[in-house]
Amino acid sequence: MTVATRTVSDDEADIRLDRWFRRHFPGIQQSIIQRLCRTGQVRIDGKRADAATRLAPGQAVRIPPLPVIEPDEPKPPIRIDPNDAKDIRARVIYRDDLLMVINKPFGLPVQGGPGITRHLDGMLDALRFGSSDRPRLVHRLDRDTSGALLLARTPGTAAKLASLFRGRDLEKTYWAIVAGRPVPVEGRIDMPLKRIGGMRGERTAPADRDDPDGARAITDYVTLDHAARKLAWLELKPHTGRTHQLRVHCVAIRAPILGDTKYAEPDQNNAFAATIEGLSTDLHLHARALRLPHPAGGMLEVEAELPPHMAETFNTLGFHARPAQPPKREGG
Repeated sequence: MTVATRTVSDDEADIRLDRWFRRHFPGIQQSIIQRLCRTGQVRIDGKRADAATRLAPGQAVRIPPLPVIEPDEPKPPIRIDPNDAKDIRARVIYRDDLLMVINKPFGLPVQGGPGITRHLDGMLDALRFGSSDRPRLVHRLDRDTSGALLLARTPGTAAKLASLFRGRDLEKTYWAIVAGRPVPVEGRIDMPLKRIGGMRGERTAPADRDDPDGARAITDYVTLDHAARKLAWLELKPHTGRTHQLRVHCVAIRAPILGDTKYAEPDQNNAFAATIEGLSTDLHLHARALRLPHPAGGMLEVEAELPPHMAETFNTLGFHARPAQPPKREGG
């Protein structure tokens, strides 16, 4: 192979240089890409660049002679249960050429892990809808958190959407039923969090502000309704994306999420609240809405209907939630 030049396409905007290389030259090792960048053999618009450089449309990437790479054995297609495929397609609430949003059901893990064989990542081929690209996950929801989950339909879109989650341009809205009624009824929780424990026993905990292991975590909340002082319906808007942030922040204001036996403290009585009320003991946390700049322009807003166990709790408590509004894209 001789020296060549390739132009970055519109769909490849904001993708890292090393990932761009692996897309065009499958099987090339990361160490080789880094060495070629370090020695100046790979250049962008004639200038040196490191492997983590993010690309822009129209840039010219210099490609030096590469080592011969033996192609990997093609992976066998993942077998998807027909019922799972039908169900996950029915959960698509918005779709265009670049992205889609699904209403993830309660209890479905997003990815696999120890003892987990059924998960969303294993069903993504059912969501191709004729595309040659497999949809890509750009963020996560906990297994027992339902609601709006964003998927990219092209590699370039995945990079753009991932950058939105790193910034402040994407707005996430969650609904939760909590044990107790927060005082004050609305406000901001600004409490650093850190991960403690190890592997499968790992959990999130509050951190001191000067703790080097802590990361800033901010959540705005407002009480939308309440049943006496025993249970309340909260709207939660996280400004950061720490693991289990909403669950730990709700415990911090003495209003743990109903069904959250992992984080509720013994004196908060959350473990028994559902039994006392005759309500579902499942976690009552739902990703209600996403509002984000669409990669092709304009703002996209998508809402997800409540899962059955939360809808039943709302009905029992007399909480009136309007139906999810149809997806709306403005200015695109």
